[in-house]
Amino acid sequence: MRVEIWADIACPWCYVGKARFREALAAFPGRDDVEVVHRSFELDPGRAKGDTAPVIDMLARKYGRTREEALGMEEHVASQARAQGLGYLTEGRDHGSTFDLHRLLHLAKARGRQDELLDGLYRANFAQERSVFDPEVLVRLAVEAGLGEDEAREVLANESAYADDVRADEREAAELGATSVPFFVIDRRYGVSGAQPVEVFAQALEQARQDREGRQPQDDVLV
Repeated sequence: MRVEIWADIACPWCYVGKARFREALAAFPGRDDVEVVHRSFELDPGRAKGDTAPVIDMLARKYGRTREEALGMEEHVASQARAQGLGYLTEGRDHGSTFDLHRLLHLAKARGRQDELLDGLYRANFAQERSVFDPEVLVRLAVEAGLGEDEAREVLANESAYADDVRADEREAAELGATSVPFFVIDRRYGVSGAQPVEVFAQALEQARQDREGRQPQDDVLV
């Protein structure tokens, strides 16, 4: 069984959704036969590299809210994250372009360290005072995830490295009808949108397992 997850490091619900899916997967009897692949999706694809701003200020401008209302939005997400055992800072975080982060995640995928790097990026962005938009922080996170420092620096310095892979993921998301993230696709048959409760992910995995065991090869289509 293959599960593809379109997500963005800047998306707090992707952070929560990953943890909820992981909990469901850990309890799934067929977990050893599940391949999880992380796909790229930018919430702010037009944002220029180096253009960063405090998250609270960004939310206030984007949704036309006061700073206090934007902080309330963050506190709501924080409560959901903490209920899942995740750390979450409601203030002091930056928002910026995540294109380089996704390029680095494709390098990590090629080296078999994608999940480790994604976890590190999420922790740094949401739970630690480490800006993932600082190239030096990115290099350190890559090394902590098991990547080579020189290779990580080379990818970040070469703006075309893995750029086509990121764009391909984003085109595929559009073709599948994904307009927001997180977006989970199981065996190209079942889609689960959003940071759903653990029980929803568990049900989707079980349904996909039962369907896989009973279907004919020609039925392998996304529905």
